[in-house]
Amino acid sequence: MSGVINRASFGKSLWPIVNAWFGKDYKERSPQYVDLFETYQSRKAFEEDMTVSGMGMAAELNEGDGISYDSMSQGFLTRYEMLTYALGFIVTRNAFEDDQADIVAPERARSLAKSMRVCKETKAAAVYNNAFDSNFVGGDAVELCSAAHPNKAGGVYANEPSTAADLSESSLEQALIDISKFKDDRSLQVDITGQKLILPVELQYEAHRILTSPFRVGTSDNDVNALKSMGALSGGVAVNHYLTDADAWFIKTDTPGMKYWERRALEFGMDNDFDTENAKFKATERYAFGWSDPRAIYGSPGA
Repeated sequence: MSGVINRASFGKSLWPIVNAWFGKDYKERSPQYVDLFETYQSRKAFEEDMTVSGMGMAAELNEGDGISYDSMSQGFLTRYEMLTYALGFIVTRNAFEDDQADIVAPERARSLAKSMRVCKETKAAAVYNNAFDSNFVGGDAVELCSAAHPNKAGGVYANEPSTAADLSESSLEQALIDISKFKDDRSLQVDITGQKLILPVELQYEAHRILTSPFRVGTSDNDVNALKSMGALSGGVAVNHYLTDADAWFIKTDTPGMKYWERRALEFGMDNDFDTENAKFKATERYAFGWSDPRAIYGSPGA
């Protein structure tokens, strides 16, 4: 029996070799999805967010009149489905016996880790890549960045410019002004600030020129750069290599609403197949990306 156990368990001898290599490529570039979303832990098959429509503005009370009463109501429902992502590879016993495992297995482990990382980054960036596409809607039945997000209490609001604009000093200033004028579902002013500029790689140099010079860029005047001197975008700039539109840019605000739910963190495991004597290695994780409150983001698709 011991001979059978040893033969069927040969993959366990591979485990230290493969496990040591898994993840080495996973950290070749710092995770970028963390700049796009807030992270939350989940213990369910799905998570649901429900917005709330608050009370309206207080009314003047004339002498002798009765008080007007208001109420609160449920808003829009957003569901996050926890999907599982997985991939694996197999090492045959012959490869192990012929002393090829220490060559093949580490390379496959690195590739597996990279596949899992690219999958997650792609899923995360897809929320932004589809931000202006009406085929991808949220709880309010509108795309992420829209000029017609509905309020549950009536009316609409925008989290994109009235005219699509390329990234520039003036468009960035206007975006921050628009964000500062965001209102809640009952049209009451709220304190929301633009925090982080999110860009594709193509716009990183333009953003650097706009934000780091003490003076206005591209003018013959000696005007101060208001964006820099006023400390706008305190969260800095996040360049994302998985954004596909070279013209689109976004500002993440200090309002929670862009959410990454982690149901099960990345796991790397192995097992042996008794009949084939193959060693199997796999990586799995379970998560969801999405958005609950459009006020958490402001975006322009570019002119």
